[in-house]
Amino acid sequence: MRTLISELPQHIDSEVTISGWLFKRRLMGGLNFLVVRDRSGLVQILAKDETEVGKLQGLQNGTVLTVTGKVIKDERAPGGAELHDPVITVDTPVTEVMPIEIDKPINHKPELLDTLYEHRVINVRNPHEQMIFKIRATVLRLIREYLTKHEFIEIQTPKILAGATEGGSEVFELDHFGKTATLAQSPQFYKQIMVGAFERVFEIGSAFRAEPSTTTRHMSELIMLDIEMGFVKDHSEVMDLVSDLVSHVVKEVYKIHESELKILNAPKLVLDGDVPVYTVDEIHELYTKSGKQDTTQEKDLIPDEERFINDYAKKHDNSELVFASDFPIEAMKFYHQISPENPKKVLWADLIFRGIEIATVPMREHNYDKLVDQMKKAGLDPTHSGYKYYLQAFKYGMPNHGGCGLGVDRLVQKIIGLHNVKEATLFPRDMQRLAP
Repeated sequence: MRTLISELPQHIDSEVTISGWLFKRRLMGGLNFLVVRDRSGLVQILAKDETEVGKLQGLQNGTVLTVTGKVIKDERAPGGAELHDPVITVDTPVTEVMPIEIDKPINHKPELLDTLYEHRVINVRNPHEQMIFKIRATVLRLIREYLTKHEFIEIQTPKILAGATEGGSEVFELDHFGKTATLAQSPQFYKQIMVGAFERVFEIGSAFRAEPSTTTRHMSELIMLDIEMGFVKDHSEVMDLVSDLVSHVVKEVYKIHESELKILNAPKLVLDGDVPVYTVDEIHELYTKSGKQDTTQEKDLIPDEERFINDYAKKHDNSELVFASDFPIEAMKFYHQISPENPKKVLWADLIFRGIEIATVPMREHNYDKLVDQMKKAGLDPTHSGYKYYLQAFKYGMPNHGGCGLGVDRLVQKIIGLHNVKEATLFPRDMQRLAP
């Protein structure tokens, strides 16, 4: 029976069998040390029998092994135990030398990222690199657990659409049996439609953006968390749920992966109390007064303002999460709800974490007649076939609702403190890369 490496401390002085990959070999004063990796960790193996060591003659790291040996307690060893007197079986021999070293931390300098992605199949076998994606998996698990606890239903919506019905030109087109289709930029219409059935829904899935951008914050394919919730009292209820969700996830990740985050040099978390809210106008004024530049005429935040207000909130509110709220009507989407208190503002907020917007959190217009009117004012044709089913949901009764679109890749990037969002993605897609 196979024993996982992480279980070895439970079998001190017993004989066990492990299976995994040859990770490293060291020769020290006539003693042969092998390091084997499985999904749970690493173990050092002391091999004195030259017959057993000879089985690895000409073989390279990555060779798949089954090893039977005695578990010896050793506080200096990874996990506090190592294997002695091994009997080695070569399950899958590897004779070619790996193109990169995986027994050392992978270098994430910007100029080396292309090498990292080119050899992703191999470098993801590095334990430090694996930490990133184990943390990512925990983030997704915690999101699902939180939303399920709050009675959200998980849905899956199509990614091949008849057209770019949300507007905008940054879409990928493809041939769909002779018809032109596009890849979904978001599940926006579908999640709103589903509020009419389930009240509270969420989806975690791919979104596609044909943005001609090579910045550290953009990709062509990204993973989004989309939430929609009905029968809400006001915008603050939606903002409270989203901020509570993100705060809960981030704090729990820092508890669960404390050791991994230290190894990855993640920044210390500063997140106490409620998430502060600053209006876009307030942020423009604070930023302008700081002497950087005058942004009071901007309809959105410039990237440096996102970093500025995060630093400001960290200092004054003890929070690395901060909301930018009350966006001007000039920036609105046709399905946003205009503020009843100020017709020049939209009930829309952005959640910013460590200097970057990770989520948009708006209210939606649920009144059918108002929605149709806003579509016309935005230059859209409500009779277009692409809007037929979307508007159908509103014609037959939709409650007051709001939601969010949250970038999972950006959230993971900022939790760990990575420089580029692509570093938090297994197989990133951008303007240059379609493989592996």
